[in-house]
Amino acid sequence: MVIEGSTLGALSYMLEPLFDKVFAAGGTAALWPVGMLILGLFALRGVTSLVSKSLMAHISQTIAAAMQTDLLRHLLTLDLKFFQSTSPGQLIERVQGDTLAVQGIWITLVAGLGRDVISLIGLMAVAISIDPIWTLAAVMGTPLLIVPAAVLRTYLVRKARLARQQAGDRATRLDEIFHGIQAVKLNRMEAHQEDRFSAILRRIVRAETRAAAGRAVLPSLVDLVTGLGFLAVLILGGREVAEGTRTTGEFMSFFTAMVLTFQPIRRLGELAGLWQVASASLHRIVALHALHPAQNRPSTSPALPKDLPPDLAFHAVDFGYGEARVLNGLSFTAQAGKVTALVGPSGAGKSTVFHLLTGLSDPGAGEVTIGGIASTQMALADQRDLFATVTQDSALFDEPLRDNLTVGRAGLSDEQIWAALATAQARDFVQALPQGLDTPVGPRGATLSGGQRQRIAIARALLRDAPVLLLDEATSALDAASEQALTLALETAGRGRTTLVIAHRLATIRNADQIVVMDAGRVVETGTNETLLAKGGLYARLYALQFQDQEAEA
Repeated sequence: MVIEGSTLGALSYMLEPLFDKVFAAGGTAALWPVGMLILGLFALRGVTSLVSKSLMAHISQTIAAAMQTDLLRHLLTLDLKFFQSTSPGQLIERVQGDTLAVQGIWITLVAGLGRDVISLIGLMAVAISIDPIWTLAAVMGTPLLIVPAAVLRTYLVRKARLARQQAGDRATRLDEIFHGIQAVKLNRMEAHQEDRFSAILRRIVRAETRAAAGRAVLPSLVDLVTGLGFLAVLILGGREVAEGTRTTGEFMSFFTAMVLTFQPIRRLGELAGLWQVASASLHRIVALHALHPAQNRPSTSPALPKDLPPDLAFHAVDFGYGEARVLNGLSFTAQAGKVTALVGPSGAGKSTVFHLLTGLSDPGAGEVTIGGIASTQMALADQRDLFATVTQDSALFDEPLRDNLTVGRAGLSDEQIWAALATAQARDFVQALPQGLDTPVGPRGATLSGGQRQRIAIARALLRDAPVLLLDEATSALDAASEQALTLALETAGRGRTTLVIAHRLATIRNADQIVVMDAGRVVETGTNETLLAKGGLYARLYALQFQDQEAEA
């Protein structure tokens, strides 16, 4: 870019011998040397322009990719609370939109500094060497740009931040529409969603238009100032050429140098506005990097459970989301190698137990121990390696089935995968798929039924071969016959493991070694199915109510 920028000054300088020697009487001898020099400058400019643009495209793309990777890596370290309070669309726009907004500025910025500034210096040097007075007249209006530039800076930053925020709203709206497309269609919400999306777009159009107008003000002022300079030079220089004190070649060389400064100055004026837009995205990226997880965990675990499978214990645990208390002095123990079921009405805190055990949240007070070790003393990676989980929302990714089963674990053989699928009652339907284990499952597993997705999630948990099995409504998407068969399969898979089952269907946990009944964030009953029914407490009432509903449906 430095070489490319230098050629403009050289080209304007070559106009003086072109007019004064080649175009003068008897100037034929100088025609070829001057012509070849000018051709060489254009060729050099073309080559350096090609090389610089290719290099800058590679550099800007590499920078954007590195920024996106770093930002995603950092976001993945943040705790669940952050993702519960921040929409996916906003995060997508931060990772993708903000980094792309910054990406373009590198080409413009480096081009401005490496090419346009050098061009400007070279051209001004040529102009000053010809006549300093003419040069001063040409740039006399430059101070008029200082105040508008300062005012525009604040305006552009404000508009750029607003535009980035509204771009996040657009991404959020699209994410919600496509994620909830079935509900949109069933409730005939197409027109409603279109209106909401159009309203967001109208705000974006308004903000972007105003920002573009703001960015255009400075280059327009540059045009005006440059025009005033040209007028002053024409009046001064034209008179001197007419009087014979200056040659036509000198005037043409000077005038060409000043004309060629027009575009570099204009681009540098635009660069100021573009930088303000990019800086708004940079501030948003820096703000995300400044966030840190609320959980203060060690990077390595000083101790891990030695005797596997471990027991799981809650010791007077309190927990809440904001001011809403969810757990109130919760205490119970899931014995090692046994099946413990956790039941209770909605809002009792059962899913919060799941979050605390897997390190998605930490206790507000009290202690959760795994094999006698406090969870807060463990590194999150070590804690989560102890658990294989199956939730009622079986999360599958838009990848081949094999990748969804192994979730990045290398070294699993096809025999191990098929054995887990057989245990999860999934072998038959996977064998019937067009590409078997290599069949893409579609976005969020859309090509599979709810029951099939649940079976895949169970097989994935079995392949983790972890000492603790956590099941949160693991059979909720299955019919009665499949549920019964899979419940027996899970009992087999749970042998030699500590198993904690969160269940609403009480029929699925009748054979549990221990049933813990929760209500309002605390344990109200503990026992086996038979002993709890005999007590006639909350469990017995839930049991009776559930089976009455089933009989009524039958």
